[in-house]
Amino acid sequence: MQPGGMSIGGSFRALWPSLLVLGAIAFACLLGPFLSPHAHDRIYRDFVLVAPSVTAHPTAEETGDALATLARRMRVEVETVTPTSDGLRIGLASDVPIDARALRVFERSDIFGPPQLIETHDDGRRIEIEAALKHSTFILGTDVNGRDLLARILVAGRVSLAVGLLASLVALVIGVSYGAVAGYAGGRVDHVMMRLVEILYALPFVFFVIVLTMIFGRSLGLILVVIGAVEWLDMARIVRGQALSIKERDYVRAAIALGATAPAILRRHVVPNAAGPILAFLALLVPRVILVESFLSFLGLGVQEPMTSWGVLIADGARNIQSAPTLLIFPALFLGITLAALQVLGKGLREALDPRSA
Repeated sequence: MQPGGMSIGGSFRALWPSLLVLGAIAFACLLGPFLSPHAHDRIYRDFVLVAPSVTAHPTAEETGDALATLARRMRVEVETVTPTSDGLRIGLASDVPIDARALRVFERSDIFGPPQLIETHDDGRRIEIEAALKHSTFILGTDVNGRDLLARILVAGRVSLAVGLLASLVALVIGVSYGAVAGYAGGRVDHVMMRLVEILYALPFVFFVIVLTMIFGRSLGLILVVIGAVEWLDMARIVRGQALSIKERDYVRAAIALGATAPAILRRHVVPNAAGPILAFLALLVPRVILVESFLSFLGLGVQEPMTSWGVLIADGARNIQSAPTLLIFPALFLGITLAALQVLGKGLREALDPRSA
């Protein structure tokens, strides 16, 4: 039993809410972009900064504004507009004959479909056309470039979660290997290795990122390397402490007496018996890595367009908070829920796998 009377099984059952939340977010980020009717990089010039709504666009006002814009491009006047079953019947007039090729501007519209020429009058100076209306729904609205915010949040979630997991795995491999060797070796080897860790702790992280960015350029791979190269330090200290304790156990001494080599002891005894604290810290490391990536992207040092992450979207939202606060609220909400669920999961794993920490 754990302190307070909670069993390990009860601790694991308490993790289900956070696991369900994380599973739902991961599932939405993985499959959502495939199911969305809007590509994350599709620009809708007629729907810039659309407010969140479940109502289909275009509205009557949007249709009128778009039609007036198209008429100016064609250098014609709109005489009549009559609703049809799936669009509009539009009468256009000009002082000179209207070239049918000018109707191609409708095809580039986000509101109208390809027009059909119905009638021609006055030697082509007046024409009647029919154009279907394209219906689009933007549940979370659009950004300053007219891109669907929901699709961008889901794609950004892929990047943020991938960076969190991959960079954490990099930190796991480096930190576990380094800490296990330092703790098991002990003595001068341990002293020198841990002094190196302290020196790396003293380096300013943002300055380190700026220097690497200037040398290698901005890329997702660089972000993984940079974050992994910094976040392994805590993992190394944790594993080193566990190794110092485990190497004094009887089964390790028995393995040494039987002639087992140091790499074999590390692989078969030290690392497996330190798995509980390692897994618990890993669950806490993932949200920290995601937050670091978001911070770097917010500063413009992380993921760059056309890729995006929650940090990039939050930075865009912060720049437009007065005109469109939802651009900041929704990405921050996704990030906050994910970080909170990961924090709860990490604390629960720590209590379940290491009762002494409760």
